[in-house]
Amino acid sequence: NKIEKMDSGHTEYYVQREIIDEQRLKERSQRMDPSQINLPISHRLKKSLSCSTPRLKRSIVGFLPVLSWLPRYSIWDYGMPDLISGISVGIMHLPQGMAYALLASLPPVFGLYTSLYPPLNCKRLAPDSDFLIYNGTNVTEEVDIISRDFYRVQVAAAATVLGGLIQVVLGLVQFGFVGTYLSEPLVRGYTTAASAHAVVAQLKYILGVSPKRFSGPLSIVYTLADLFMLLPQTHLPTLLASVVSIVVLITAKELNTALRQKLLVPIPVELCTIVVATVISFYTRLSKTYKISVVGEIPSGLQLPSIPNASVFSEVVLDAFAMAIVGYAISISLGKTFALKHGYKVDSNQELVALGLSNTFGGFFQCFSVCSSMSRSLIQESTGGKTQIAGVVSGVIVLVTVLKLGSLFQELPKAVLAAIVFVNLKGMFKQYYDIVTLWRSSKIDLLIWLVTYVSTVLFNLDMGLGASMGFALLTVIFRTQRPSYSLLGHLPGTELYLDMETHKEVREVPGITIFRSSATMYFANAELYLEALKKKVNILHLNLVTIKYIFSEAGQLKETNGDIHREVELGWRERENSTVFVIPETVRTSDVHHTWMYLKGTDPETTTLGSVSDLHDGDTTTLDSSSEDTLSRDLERVSLGSLGKWTWDIHSIILDFSTANFIDIVAIKTLRNIFHDFSEIGVDIYLAGCQALVVEQLERGGFFSDVITEGRVFATVHDAVLYCLKHRGAEILHSYENGRATHLVCTSIYYHCINN
Repeated sequence: NKIEKMDSGHTEYYVQREIIDEQRLKERSQRMDPSQINLPISHRLKKSLSCSTPRLKRSIVGFLPVLSWLPRYSIWDYGMPDLISGISVGIMHLPQGMAYALLASLPPVFGLYTSLYPPLNCKRLAPDSDFLIYNGTNVTEEVDIISRDFYRVQVAAAATVLGGLIQVVLGLVQFGFVGTYLSEPLVRGYTTAASAHAVVAQLKYILGVSPKRFSGPLSIVYTLADLFMLLPQTHLPTLLASVVSIVVLITAKELNTALRQKLLVPIPVELCTIVVATVISFYTRLSKTYKISVVGEIPSGLQLPSIPNASVFSEVVLDAFAMAIVGYAISISLGKTFALKHGYKVDSNQELVALGLSNTFGGFFQCFSVCSSMSRSLIQESTGGKTQIAGVVSGVIVLVTVLKLGSLFQELPKAVLAAIVFVNLKGMFKQYYDIVTLWRSSKIDLLIWLVTYVSTVLFNLDMGLGASMGFALLTVIFRTQRPSYSLLGHLPGTELYLDMETHKEVREVPGITIFRSSATMYFANAELYLEALKKKVNILHLNLVTIKYIFSEAGQLKETNGDIHREVELGWRERENSTVFVIPETVRTSDVHHTWMYLKGTDPETTTLGSVSDLHDGDTTTLDSSSEDTLSRDLERVSLGSLGKWTWDIHSIILDFSTANFIDIVAIKTLRNIFHDFSEIGVDIYLAGCQALVVEQLERGGFFSDVITEGRVFATVHDAVLYCLKHRGAEILHSYENGRATHLVCTSIYYHCINN
């Protein structure tokens, strides 16, 4: 190996080695047989079922991580940060918990229950009720308020338990990878649509009106239409309370943001707002004097656990599934964000089980579904919280409120809680800017965002999730079915091969076509791959069977033409009217008659082969009665450039498989047909850049044979190019321009046959 410092400051590497095909690569690298790597199923099953003390300990600690960090907990290092963090988060739990209960059409006290039980069961982040659970109820207006609220609680608890069980089961069967199918545009579009539902649900509290309840597809449209009809009945005192609360909250939150560097802990804006609003409401008797709707009675004490009503499972199963999947996606995304920032690893399956246990446990105490909260997780992080002890502290604050302080909030106006929800959705409103960002970066991702948003808004959360996931999978199929295909050229002075359409300095290797697809070839795009290959080598309008027919007929012509004194090389060109001519290039004199062939038509099923004879030098003839073109016959020069588009001069095609990560049986059959059909017209096919797994799958699929050997597969494209040049002989190599040949071969890889 030789390394030389260039004047420009760059280092140029000269590498001398042999050309490496797949067979030689196996020999040199001593690649192991798959049977040596993959253990038998019986052995793997025995290993997975075996149990030892260290393995049992790892399993228990993995399932209950508290057993790992609690014995090593340092009060001096973590005690004070966890205490401050827990108090800060607990204070935020109170107003937001009650507000989100209102969002879920439940009595506010159940928001406090939800802020108490599930966080004690979750293992790392501070989960809370920031996810819309279900779409109202089906009870009629005649049902009294107590019965209505009781039924709503039953539905919420059933959906929560069912969603939690779904999460636990999916986590136990290692289904955590499902989160990877929920792309960021899908999740953001979905949560933005959910925020639209949340805003519409709060408008009745902000305006002080009572619209009809709608469910099913287009329910949001019907609700908005009903609210529009009720605008003249807007309760002005309620609207005023809502507007004042929104202005105060937005102003205070902006001040919090501006002063966050100077504040030890953020100002509890929501808590201050509900305290002030409750005091004003109590002393001015807003509920009686101005008919403003208030929270009402908040019972003190804890709820006894109860078994959810299984009879409503069938009604909420779709909501529960949507809640389980999207809630997990939001939580795992947030978990990975903090893991990347603080340098720890997130186990997606463990997160799924933990979230499922939180929901299942909380559902027995009439809690509604939870997932991780960005706002409260950020507060816990910014205030120094390190462990789940902070969650215990926040739970104690909520517990004290539920036991002793809950009754103090009975005069809290619902409009204030609705304002809290509205303001906290500000981050969701900012996600509408994704449309601009995605328009600039990826139109397909933008389409996923828009389809998810529109389908979720119009068809509600459950059907919207299914529709958006289905559409996202369709885009994956579309991208693999419609990849970009390119012809590669050589970058002089390197062993790099780049797309000739996008790089000006790359040069085509004479006689060699290098074809690459941007996606893996498999059953869904194998036919498209073949069509793209034929198009790139300019034989799309003719199938290979027809081309072989031309060559066969031309070969018979060669045998019957007695004037041929040397080996005939066939050149053929396409005229403007799609007539293809097959011309025997013979040693000819001016007084000898010659016969030559032509092929008329572009449809392989109707194409016919004809011949014209008894032409002398300088003669002209019209080959197609429908064409005005005439052909000037010059046998010495065979000058057809004025009527032709291309000349078939390819002897080798290299298929760059560096982008393929697997190959199926359909693609293997397609490859086998490509090798066979092109060999019939004198073109050799080679593979380059195959990963070891792809080669293994080719072997198992019966691709290799006596005709198609491993010698047709090369480690790199450059190896394949050099082999093609060497295989065609030294006279072909030296027939190229000296500069091009030197740049192509000599500066990157030397082999001993080049100068032979």
